[in-house]
Amino acid sequence: MYINDDGIKLHVELEKPDDAPLKMPLVIVIHGFTGHMEEDHIVAAAKACRDQGYATLRVEMYGHGQSEGEFKDHTLLKWIGNALTVIDYARTLDFVTDIYLCGHSQGGLMVMLAGGLKHEFIKGLIELAPAAMIPELSRKGELLGFDYDPNNIPEVLEIKPGFVLGNNYARVAQLIHIDDAIDMYDGPVLIVQGTNDYPELIESAKYAAGRYKDCKYVEIEGSEHCYNGYLPQMTEAIKGWLPKI
Repeated sequence: MYINDDGIKLHVELEKPDDAPLKMPLVIVIHGFTGHMEEDHIVAAAKACRDQGYATLRVEMYGHGQSEGEFKDHTLLKWIGNALTVIDYARTLDFVTDIYLCGHSQGGLMVMLAGGLKHEFIKGLIELAPAAMIPELSRKGELLGFDYDPNNIPEVLEIKPGFVLGNNYARVAQLIHIDDAIDMYDGPVLIVQGTNDYPELIESAKYAAGRYKDCKYVEIEGSEHCYNGYLPQMTEAIKGWLPKI
């Protein structure tokens, strides 16, 4: 189905566990940069939550998957708006008792930001290899392997073949400071990080884990960014942290 966010249709899928009770908590699951809701690690994370008795709402963000908007036009600000809209939608569902957020990579960064902005409505955060370094690297002129002058950002950022961003992505990212969002959130947090991921991402994930007031940091030895070959370890980390309903 689709949720309307200020004229943009966001593709979402709502699923409940087998033998679901009338009332249950819900986990909103957000993919990463260039990703979509059917990626193996996103599907596996959502299933791990349902195995614990939670409903899941997987969402495809602006310019990704089957949601509207052009990839090149997406920014962290547009994704933040998407996340807040989806949270507000979840709050209208009469079967939902509590809301959790789960996100991978740029989706993990969204969980950080939206968790802070909607802190009083969010029971817990699950951040899978969160790309918390994007704002700081954007201020330095380093974005996902593309180097540029941060004071004179080019019109087009070609991140990798077939994936081109407008410069508004970098402009918006430069203004975001994750410390503000982290400090606004007092609830429990899980960060799951592979040791073979990008070094700057690992460093920023560890920094976030140390700054949160209540965070469990789980390292998966040998895993890279999307947990290829390590999905069981990632899902077990979620199940070990998320209370069973």
